[in-house]
Amino acid sequence: TEIIPVATSRDSELLVTQFEGRIIEDAGVIKMDFLGLKTLTVIRDALTLIRQNHGKDIDIDQVPLNDEKTLALYQRGETNGTFQFESAGMQKYLKELKPDKFEDLIAMNALFRPGPMEYIPLYIRRKHGHEKVVYDLPGTEEFLEETYGVTVYQEQVMLLSQKLAGFSKGDADMLRKAMGKKQKSVLDRMKSKFMEGATGNGHPEDKLKKIWSDWESFAQYAFNKSHSTCYAFVAFQTAYLKSHYPAEYMASVLTHNLHNIDKITFFMEECRRMNIPVLGPEVNESRFDFSVNEKGEIRFGLGAVKGVGEGAVQAMVEEREQNGPYENIFDLLSRVQMRSVNKKTVEALVKAGALDCFPDIHRAQYLAVAGNERDNGLDKVFRYASFMHDAKNRKQQSLFDDAGSGTDLPPPALPDLEPWAVLEKLRYEKEVIGFYVSGHPLDLFRYEMRNFCNRTIREIADENNWPRLAGKGSFRIGGIVTRVDHRIGRTGKRFGIFTIEDLTGSLEVPIWNEKKYLEFEKFLKEEMFLLVHAVVQNRFNSDTQFEIRVQDIRLLSETGAEMTKSITLITRARSVDEQWVERIENLVKAHPGRIPLRIALRDDRLKSEVRAGSRKLRVGFDRELFEELETMQDLEYRIDA
Repeated sequence: TEIIPVATSRDSELLVTQFEGRIIEDAGVIKMDFLGLKTLTVIRDALTLIRQNHGKDIDIDQVPLNDEKTLALYQRGETNGTFQFESAGMQKYLKELKPDKFEDLIAMNALFRPGPMEYIPLYIRRKHGHEKVVYDLPGTEEFLEETYGVTVYQEQVMLLSQKLAGFSKGDADMLRKAMGKKQKSVLDRMKSKFMEGATGNGHPEDKLKKIWSDWESFAQYAFNKSHSTCYAFVAFQTAYLKSHYPAEYMASVLTHNLHNIDKITFFMEECRRMNIPVLGPEVNESRFDFSVNEKGEIRFGLGAVKGVGEGAVQAMVEEREQNGPYENIFDLLSRVQMRSVNKKTVEALVKAGALDCFPDIHRAQYLAVAGNERDNGLDKVFRYASFMHDAKNRKQQSLFDDAGSGTDLPPPALPDLEPWAVLEKLRYEKEVIGFYVSGHPLDLFRYEMRNFCNRTIREIADENNWPRLAGKGSFRIGGIVTRVDHRIGRTGKRFGIFTIEDLTGSLEVPIWNEKKYLEFEKFLKEEMFLLVHAVVQNRFNSDTQFEIRVQDIRLLSETGAEMTKSITLITRARSVDEQWVERIENLVKAHPGRIPLRIALRDDRLKSEVRAGSRKLRVGFDRELFEELETMQDLEYRIDA
């Protein structure tokens, strides 16, 4: 209060000032920045799951920094979900670097910035001995040996400026600050002081200019080593947990990304890659957040379901842990208070599939209305549950345990209805959870997606890829339409914007051209399955801005039949016998169509292949056909588009 003006803030009694950090330091006050990291909470919750499932208390600050399993994870670039090292670019460099010590991670964390990034290939080549380590001046080896002659850290700049140019510690710190705060005017002023001092110490001017130029190129984003070490340490902790306790760690990652649809989809895909099943919510196993069951499978938390509050989850979990799993919906509602778990809650649980553990009743029986009835199955369930609770209360209040209390009344039969179709089940899951859990609508078109899409939506949605894709030909993506916006522009021309989603992400696609829009308008409806043929191109009168332009749209369901030129069966010649021929003939009869079937016979001994076509053998593009072919041993097939 004696140095700077202060006032109480609006929302608390804390004192604040309007002076900026730079000015505060000039006034003699210390400024500190505090960074909050969600990663620390992810680590904490993963440790809690590990304690629950394995009975181990891990001191995360004491994990060995030479742990082989963790370093192997970095060497494979399998860092999705870990801290700091999960970008595609970083993964590429990690695979090339193959870090075998913690110091490599510190250096990579400091180098992976727009300025110093150009030095990463040099660092990698020198680490693996593909290029000789060269020092611009003999005196620099002392400070640059650990980073193979590449200046990586601010501390190296400070020490070198003192050794080469005779900078005082104060001058070296000023240089560090100027680099960290991007103060170009200060850097320019200190350059002349550096050149003068270093040449005075007998160092050649051309070498000094190169050293200063290297410093300038990464000055904008330079890290100090202590900062990079702290980041790399937290990153290593996350990678340690992912490599040693993958299910518990990924469950924690999923919990803390639950409300980001793109991220949760991405991390669920990562779990699938790691062969960790992610199961939907279930009242007999789920907790509030994501958890890991005894089989090592990740189970969705009940808290992920819209309309299911924390109080309801707590009531169900506590009762289940005290008195065992629920036998059916009637057992559940008789054991928990109906004010905690109401009809709206149970309806959301049904839609999410959380009651599928009760096999005698399927989802439609709870929510659909049969024939001329007014009530659905859930209405009957709650009437029965309410009656049973009242009967229990009457029994407790009575002095006599009379047989007519009503507590032995059998539960009602729910309507006998057809189960929901796959798409309807998935639609309800998305309604209450925000995305598909038990499957994906595109599973029905996996063969079309695999054979006719040459890009994933995640690739196209990343605008950093657009400059690379522009002018490189068209791409094809497939997916389900999740949102459509039909519009009319100021000039009266019609256009549309639709969002398409595949297993990797979602993308907003505009169709500005009215002629194209009118041509494809019939496809622009929610829940349509489409194959979109498009290009990335420069926007009008711009070399730096890009846009997606749609060329063609067709239904995924018609893609296979329209785009497949032939289907080739590939097998070894010795595998073909009468039984094999008969099975193929039966398949052709069972799946007729117009697509020619070809045979390719391989002979491994002669290292040759004979291909043969047939005028008679024609099949349809049929999912069941491909599933049948995949069960046949020693047979591959190829869809020729």
